Amino acid sequence: MTYTKWFNCVICFVASAMTLGDTTIAPTIKLNNGLDMPVIGLGTWKSREGDVVQAVKDAIDAGYRHIDTAWIYQNEKEIGEALKAKIDEGVVKREDLFIVSKLWNTYHRPEDVELAINQSLNALGLDYLDLYLMHAPTDFQKVGNTTFPTDENGQAVSAGVDFVDTWKAMEEVYRKGLTKSIGISNFNKRQIEKILEKGSVVPVTNQVECHPYLNQKKLAEFCKSKGITLTAYSPLGSADRPWAKPDDPKLLDDPNLKKIADKYKKSAAQIVLRYLTQRGLIAIPKSVNKGRIEENINIFDFELSPEDMKYVDSFDRNGRIFTFDWSSKHRFYPFSDEY
Repeated sequence: MTYTKWFNCVICFVASAMTLGDTTIAPTIKLNNGLDMPVIGLGTWKSREGDVVQAVKDAIDAGYRHIDTAWIYQNEKEIGEALKAKIDEGVVKREDLFIVSKLWNTYHRPEDVELAINQSLNALGLDYLDLYLMHAPTDFQKVGNTTFPTDENGQAVSAGVDFVDTWKAMEEVYRKGLTKSIGISNFNKRQIEKILEKGSVVPVTNQVECHPYLNQKKLAEFCKSKGITLTAYSPLGSADRPWAKPDDPKLLDDPNLKKIADKYKKSAAQIVLRYLTQRGLIAIPKSVNKGRIEENINIFDFELSPEDMKYVDSFDRNGRIFTFDWSSKHRFYPFSDEY
């Protein structure tokens, strides 16, 4: 395959954060196209209209420059309002920000990809994205305004589109400058290999569920070997997910994690985020609470010891939270493979 660019050292973690006054600006990772991506971003899944504007404003004030959203979250317009407000205030310039959105599964037909990214750009009030991700390898049939079309068995209805064809259309919006980078989300090793074999642009990242209970070590190493970063969604275990059961383990309540937090005089969340970024991963914790937003980025004034990194590695239990069971019969369901 023809790579757009190749670097001997594609993934370079800048260990020290910048400071502007009392504000911490997260360090960055060098992507395989030469762009710098902040290693901490604000996740916005489940952030409602009334909360997300203030959350994004608070995040930018706290030093976040990476904001992660998606068309399916239905909050891009509100995020755009917050971005405009902070740019108009002179807190940031557009070029200081790294804005990520995602192509939803009902827009996998190649002719729909440019339409989809333009919808996101219009909602966000932007001329370009810094990164556009294919939200999942699974295509869905477009049925009216239904975002999760299912059959009589409750399974997702495919439109019969191969994700490689969708990826090639992603490459086109990248070439047109509608986004500065393209990547993937929820892809397994075999599916990434297919993209690398058939495509002409290497994804800059694969955004997947990743936290100490699902540390994704094998997938991360594979991606790194191909010059692809790994972005961890739900890095804190998503305890507020709608389908959580009362007896489900809560990562941040893990007593072993709390012991490490006490040792470093940090919160359990800060230990988890430091663990992930110290591995060279990107993390996008979601919060609408100003205090937690500020806490989540203040992780660059300490370093976990090799022994503690290995100890947190041992928490892994293949504890996948997002199984997407309603698409488990789809031919491109990504979670049947080991990784």
